[in-house]
Amino acid sequence: MAVQPLTDDELDQIRRMHADGHTLREVARTLGRASSSISRASARLGLTWDRAAQTATATAAASADHRERRLDIVARLYGQIETLLDRLESPVYNFTATTVNGIETALLDEAPAQEVKALIQALGTAATSAAKLEAIDSDRGAEGARSMLIGLVEGLRAFTAAIDEDETETDEADQDDAAEDEPEDA
Repeated sequence: MAVQPLTDDELDQIRRMHADGHTLREVARTLGRASSSISRASARLGLTWDRAAQTATATAAASADHRERRLDIVARLYGQIETLLDRLESPVYNFTATTVNGIETALLDEAPAQEVKALIQALGTAATSAAKLEAIDSDRGAEGARSMLIGLVEGLRAFTAAIDEDETETDEADQDDAAEDEPEDA
Protein backbone atom coordinates (compact mmCIF):
# COMPACT_ATOMS: atom_id res chain seq x y z
CA MET A 1 0.00 0.00 0.00
CA ALA A 2 1.46 3.36 -1.04
CA VAL A 3 1.93 6.12 1.49
CA GLN A 4 -0.45 9.01 0.88
CA PRO A 5 1.25 12.41 0.55
CA LEU A 6 0.56 14.92 3.28
CA THR A 7 -2.35 17.22 2.55
CA ASP A 8 -2.20 21.00 2.73
CA ASP A 9 -4.28 20.83 5.93
CA GLU A 10 -1.77 18.40 7.46
CA LEU A 11 1.14 20.65 6.46
CA ASP A 12 -0.64 23.62 8.07
CA GLN A 13 -1.20 21.56 11.20
CA ILE A 14 2.51 20.64 11.26
CA ARG A 15 3.37 24.37 11.10
CA ARG A 16 0.89 25.24 13.87
CA MET A 17 1.97 22.43 16.18
CA HIS A 18 5.64 23.27 15.59
CA ALA A 19 4.96 26.91 16.47
CA ASP A 20 3.10 25.78 19.62
CA GLY A 21 6.18 23.83 20.72
CA HIS A 22 4.96 20.29 20.14
CA THR A 23 7.53 17.58 19.49
CA LEU A 24 7.92 15.77 16.19
CA ARG A 25 6.51 12.60 17.75
CA GLU A 26 3.47 14.43 19.11
CA VAL A 27 2.75 15.82 15.64
CA ALA A 28 3.17 12.38 14.07
CA ARG A 29 0.86 10.81 16.65
CA THR A 30 -1.78 13.53 16.19
CA LEU A 31 -1.75 13.19 12.40
CA GLY A 32 -1.48 9.41 12.47
CA ARG A 33 1.65 9.54 10.32
CA ALA A 34 5.15 8.14 10.66
CA SER A 35 7.73 10.34 12.36
CA SER A 36 9.92 10.06 9.26
CA SER A 37 7.13 11.51 7.10
CA ILE A 38 6.73 14.45 9.47
CA SER A 39 10.50 14.93 9.58
CA ARG A 40 10.82 15.05 5.78
CA ALA A 41 7.84 17.41 5.44
CA SER A 42 9.28 19.65 8.17
CA ALA A 43 12.61 19.83 6.36
CA ARG A 44 10.82 20.90 3.17
CA LEU A 45 8.93 23.54 5.20
CA GLY A 46 12.18 24.79 6.75
CA LEU A 47 11.16 23.72 10.26
CA THR A 48 13.62 22.27 12.72
CA TRP A 49 12.80 20.23 15.79
CA ASP A 50 15.94 21.26 17.67
CA ARG A 51 14.68 22.57 20.98
CA ALA A 52 18.07 23.29 22.57
CA ALA A 53 17.38 27.02 22.85
CA GLN A 54 13.96 26.43 24.42
CA THR A 55 15.41 23.84 26.77
CA ALA A 56 18.21 26.21 27.78
CA THR A 57 15.68 28.99 28.45
CA ALA A 58 13.46 26.67 30.49
CA THR A 59 16.46 25.39 32.44
CA ALA A 60 17.61 28.94 33.18
CA ALA A 61 14.11 29.88 34.34
CA ALA A 62 13.92 26.81 36.59
CA SER A 63 17.36 27.64 38.02
CA ALA A 64 16.24 31.19 38.77
CA ASP A 65 13.09 29.87 40.48
CA HIS A 66 15.16 27.46 42.58
CA ARG A 67 17.59 30.25 43.49
CA GLU A 68 14.67 32.42 44.70
CA ARG A 69 13.29 29.53 46.75
CA ARG A 70 16.72 28.89 48.30
CA LEU A 71 17.04 32.59 49.20
CA ASP A 72 13.63 32.46 50.88
CA ILE A 73 14.60 29.33 52.82
CA VAL A 74 17.90 30.91 53.89
CA ALA A 75 16.03 33.98 55.15
CA ARG A 76 13.65 31.74 57.09
CA LEU A 77 16.56 29.76 58.56
CA TYR A 78 18.18 32.99 59.74
CA GLY A 79 14.85 33.94 61.31
CA GLN A 80 14.80 30.62 63.16
CA ILE A 81 18.38 31.19 64.30
CA GLU A 82 17.42 34.61 65.67
CA THR A 83 14.40 33.12 67.47
CA LEU A 84 16.54 30.39 69.02
CA LEU A 85 19.18 32.92 70.10
CA ASP A 86 16.50 35.16 71.62
CA ARG A 87 15.13 32.19 73.55
CA LEU A 88 18.61 31.14 74.67
CA GLU A 89 19.60 34.66 75.76
CA SER A 90 16.29 35.62 77.38
CA PRO A 91 16.60 36.83 81.00
CA VAL A 92 13.72 34.50 81.93
CA TYR A 93 13.47 31.02 80.45
CA ASN A 94 10.02 29.48 80.05
CA PHE A 95 10.65 25.80 80.79
CA THR A 96 7.98 23.23 80.03
CA ALA A 97 8.27 19.63 81.17
CA THR A 98 6.09 16.56 81.45
CA THR A 99 5.80 15.31 84.99
CA VAL A 100 3.63 12.77 86.81
CA ASN A 101 1.17 15.61 87.35
CA GLY A 102 0.98 16.36 83.60
CA ILE A 103 2.58 19.19 81.69
CA GLU A 104 4.08 21.83 83.95
CA THR A 105 5.62 25.16 83.07
CA ALA A 106 8.13 27.05 85.19
CA LEU A 107 9.92 30.36 84.73
CA LEU A 108 13.65 29.98 85.31
CA ASP A 109 16.50 32.49 85.51
CA GLU A 110 18.37 30.53 82.85
CA ALA A 111 17.80 27.56 80.61
CA PRO A 112 18.70 24.12 81.97
CA ALA A 113 21.90 22.61 80.56
CA GLN A 114 20.10 20.03 78.39
CA GLU A 115 17.94 22.82 76.90
CA VAL A 116 21.03 24.94 76.19
CA LYS A 117 22.66 21.96 74.48
CA ALA A 118 19.56 21.28 72.37
CA LEU A 119 19.20 24.95 71.39
CA ILE A 120 22.88 25.21 70.43
CA GLN A 121 22.61 22.04 68.33
CA ALA A 122 19.52 23.45 66.60
CA LEU A 123 21.39 26.73 66.00
CA GLY A 124 24.33 24.83 64.50
CA THR A 125 22.09 22.76 62.23
CA ALA A 126 20.20 25.83 60.98
CA ALA A 127 23.42 27.80 60.42
CA THR A 128 25.04 24.89 58.54
CA SER A 129 21.96 24.47 56.36
CA ALA A 130 21.84 28.19 55.59
CA ALA A 131 25.56 28.24 54.72
CA LYS A 132 25.21 25.24 52.40
CA LEU A 133 22.26 26.81 50.60
CA GLU A 134 24.12 30.10 50.23
CA ALA A 135 27.18 28.26 48.87
CA ILE A 136 25.08 26.81 46.04
CA ASP A 137 24.44 30.29 44.66
CA SER A 138 27.84 31.76 45.37
CA ASP A 139 30.51 31.62 42.71
CA ARG A 140 33.27 31.58 45.29
CA GLY A 141 34.30 28.03 44.43
CA ALA A 142 34.82 28.70 40.74
CA GLU A 143 36.26 32.14 41.38
CA GLY A 144 38.58 30.75 44.04
CA ALA A 145 39.82 28.08 41.66
CA ARG A 146 40.33 30.67 38.93
CA SER A 147 42.28 32.94 41.31
CA MET A 148 44.41 30.00 42.40
CA LEU A 149 45.20 29.07 38.80
CA ILE A 150 46.06 32.66 37.91
CA GLY A 151 48.34 32.82 40.94
CA LEU A 152 49.97 29.56 39.94
CA VAL A 153 50.61 30.79 36.40
CA GLU A 154 52.06 34.05 37.70
CA GLY A 155 54.27 32.13 40.11
CA LEU A 156 55.52 29.84 37.35
CA ARG A 157 56.28 32.84 35.15
CA ALA A 158 58.23 34.50 37.96
CA PHE A 159 60.10 31.26 38.64
CA THR A 160 60.92 30.85 34.94
CA ALA A 161 62.14 34.46 34.77
CA ALA A 162 64.34 33.91 37.83
CA ILE A 163 65.83 30.76 36.28
CA ASP A 164 66.48 32.62 33.02
CA GLU A 165 68.23 35.41 34.97
CA ASP A 166 70.36 32.86 36.85
CA GLU A 167 71.31 31.14 33.60
CA THR A 168 72.22 34.48 32.00
CA GLU A 169 74.35 35.45 35.01
CA THR A 170 75.99 31.99 35.00
CA ASP A 171 76.74 32.23 31.26
CA GLU A 172 78.28 35.70 31.73
CA ALA A 173 80.36 34.47 34.67
CA ASP A 174 81.53 31.45 32.65
CA GLN A 175 82.55 33.74 29.80
CA ASP A 176 84.47 35.98 32.19
CA ASP A 177 86.21 32.93 33.72
CA ALA A 178 87.07 31.62 30.27
CA ALA A 179 88.56 34.98 29.29
CA GLU A 180 90.71 35.03 32.44
CA ASP A 181 91.95 31.49 31.83
CA GLU A 182 93.16 32.20 28.28
CA PRO A 183 96.95 32.56 28.10
CA GLU A 184 98.18 35.98 27.26
CA ASP A 185 100.25 36.25 24.11
CA ALA A 186 103.06 38.58 24.83
